Amino acid sequence: MRTPVDRAILVGAPPHQAVDPALIEDHLEELAHLTDTAGGEVVGYLTQRITKPNPRVYLGEGKAVELKELVSDQEGDLVIFDEELTPAQGKNLEDLLGVRVMDRSELILDIFATRARIRGGIGLRGPGETQLETDRRLIRKRIAILRSKLRQVAKAREVQRQQREGTFQAVLVGYTNAGKSSLLSSLSGSDLFIEDRLFATLDSATRSVDLGQGYQALITDTVGFIRKLPHHLVASFHSTLEEVKEANVLLHVIDASRQDWEDQHDVVMGVLSELGLADASKVLVFNKVDLITHAEEEMLRRRIRAIEPTPAVFVSAKDKSTLLALRETLGARVRAKLVEVVAHIPVSNGRMISKIYQEAEILNRVDENMTVSITARVSPAFLGRLKGCPDIRVE
Repeated sequence: MRTPVDRAILVGAPPHQAVDPALIEDHLEELAHLTDTAGGEVVGYLTQRITKPNPRVYLGEGKAVELKELVSDQEGDLVIFDEELTPAQGKNLEDLLGVRVMDRSELILDIFATRARIRGGIGLRGPGETQLETDRRLIRKRIAILRSKLRQVAKAREVQRQQREGTFQAVLVGYTNAGKSSLLSSLSGSDLFIEDRLFATLDSATRSVDLGQGYQALITDTVGFIRKLPHHLVASFHSTLEEVKEANVLLHVIDASRQDWEDQHDVVMGVLSELGLADASKVLVFNKVDLITHAEEEMLRRRIRAIEPTPAVFVSAKDKSTLLALRETLGARVRAKLVEVVAHIPVSNGRMISKIYQEAEILNRVDENMTVSITARVSPAFLGRLKGCPDIRVE
């Protein structure tokens, strides 16, 4: 027996001064994707431009009646507002419409709750609960789950960090559905869970990527950002994005085919700022260039040069030949962190001689008596390991 699907009516009613009218449709499109991710079906839309929200039902009284008729005509059982509702507005609307009402923040919380296996069904409440009480209950459970997971993985992550020490690390960040998982899969050649839904990736995944010329990088995929992210979830993002703070560079992935890419870029930068990462080293990675024309790509490049000092590359996760520029960009970042040294290693220490060939860029080698003198470019971490060997002299 199939689980009944929620039939949702979406409402967009931003105040005049808050949102460009051209973006209302984009915001509702995104809300529709969120609804689909949560397991609902969108059966109708309603929009209104308001000077300020009606304290009773958010919309104008006439528009609220129109919404009630739309719910009846489309046999809707759920109404989702793109703007935040007060508890009183939510309750008054439910009394008027006779169906469940929630806003974007509650929907995003619902998606996280469902992915955490707390419950099923959009906006499902316990007996006698108000939506506000439900949200508080879900937030408490989400925090408890996160704390439990953090305790379980703390030791494992410490081991992983030690294993990664000295390895160049990059982290993919970006607006949800920008194609980060597809990009990592294409770069690494490994399979990842990829779904055309918002928040398809909630847990980070790390893969080793060959950059060419003997260089490697560990690249981590992360949860996608989104506008109007509930502040309750910033703690979740802190735990999910723990790897970001250890990265050598952030790869900010942007969907090049989106007309509103600048808006999405600003949302990501806002979340990074909240996480204390606004000044982290970054590369803009414009993905999905296969979906735009050459002329559009050139226009995009000119726009980037005019407004953004951050380096930018243009790729398509579906065309591996386009990834060369990104590999070269990362390779250059790796080389920039290398230190040129001369290591005088006893012939008897064959293990370290082998290691330096594996992990360094060899520039010269001189064999004299029982010592091998190797000139190489090494990472700071590997230099520390060399200096820590009592039988090796480093210049």
